[in-house]
Amino acid sequence: MTSRLPETELTFESRAFLADLFHAAVAAADPYEAIVRHLPARPKGRTIVVGAGKAASQMAAAFERAWGEPVEGLVVARHGPVETCRNTRVLTAAHPVPDEAGIAGAEALLRHVERLTSDDLVVALISGGGSALLPAPPVGFSLADEKALNKALLASGAPISAMNVVRKHFSRIKGGRLAARAYPARVVSLVVSDVPGDDPALVASGPTVAGAGDAEEALRIIRDYRIGLPASVAEFIGRENAPLPADEAFAHNEVHVIASARVSLEAAAAHARKLGVQPLILSDSIEGEAKDIGRMHAALAREFAANAQGMSKPMVLLSGGETTVTIGGGKYGKGGRNSELLLSAAIDLQGAEGITALAADTDGIDGSEDNAGAFCDGGTVARIRAAGGDARTYLAGHDAWSAFDLAGDLFVPGPTGTNVNDLRAFLIV
Repeated sequence: MTSRLPETELTFESRAFLADLFHAAVAAADPYEAIVRHLPARPKGRTIVVGAGKAASQMAAAFERAWGEPVEGLVVARHGPVETCRNTRVLTAAHPVPDEAGIAGAEALLRHVERLTSDDLVVALISGGGSALLPAPPVGFSLADEKALNKALLASGAPISAMNVVRKHFSRIKGGRLAARAYPARVVSLVVSDVPGDDPALVASGPTVAGAGDAEEALRIIRDYRIGLPASVAEFIGRENAPLPADEAFAHNEVHVIASARVSLEAAAAHARKLGVQPLILSDSIEGEAKDIGRMHAALAREFAANAQGMSKPMVLLSGGETTVTIGGGKYGKGGRNSELLLSAAIDLQGAEGITALAADTDGIDGSEDNAGAFCDGGTVARIRAAGGDARTYLAGHDAWSAFDLAGDLFVPGPTGTNVNDLRAFLIV
């Protein structure tokens, strides 16, 4: 690739540049390199590995490679291809909608940390997606209740941080309960963060990390975001406080955030500079409704295209965080928050010259389809129209995947083995 991009509209060279930034961001969150930097001291007793999340199998394989033996491990990953481990059993479950395999996985993890001593070490490998992968409804409730809770949260438009405060109050494993089960063993949690602000208690709803949010806060979130829950579920959440960080069970534990959106954004920025493109990181923790954040990014891109604000072209605007999609009572189509964000941006970028954008989930999967996100530029809406579609109709129906499929603008790198939230890159030449 040349050191300076030509002043053209959407080209495969500009797409390749943006894809390179994505891969640089993902590489910065490589589980092996991150784990090596945070290996705990070896115990007198056993080394027990537990884990959950989209990167669980990759993190387990990386830990085994860095640690050696002996290791007794069990992790829960998403259904699909998983990394091969020598001494760690990898179970799989559904994401984003929990299934019976997740129930079995959560129960297996709870059994895996029973009857440990203070000489033993539990290494918890936690990454985003663990909330859905570890359904463990309270006694007297079922998977159907947890599914109802999960569906209501996903449709509410609440930020991931708020969702996980609610989730941990309706679980036998979240909110630090897995670590409490392991007591008196020491628990060292190695966390790949996918939440804005990188609070480890919110990643995967913190199975080994207690958080500060109490039942009253959970009820406030349910009220403020008008989250429709079965009365029995809401009543239970209102009276069930999760463990607190000051509890004795957590006194000797350690928690390390080993990879995050900020680190990955800085890696993408460094790669852009290497290729002669000036980067500007807007934020690593942008939240909000995806279509609104898409319009905001489009407005910023147009502004910098017209007035570089002291920066030189070519330049790229970078941001991270996790937006949300609020779904009403009607039907909805295919796609995730990144595709919806970018379709909204594409509508506002109609006719703009010299702007190309990529929005993608760093785990390689946006929503329920096989794409990580999509590309767009000033001609995206016209290409959708030429193929027989209407961008605004697709956006209103939360069907951004179909729109970008028509335009040929889907970004499909495949699962990456890590998850540090979303990456958005708007290239201006």
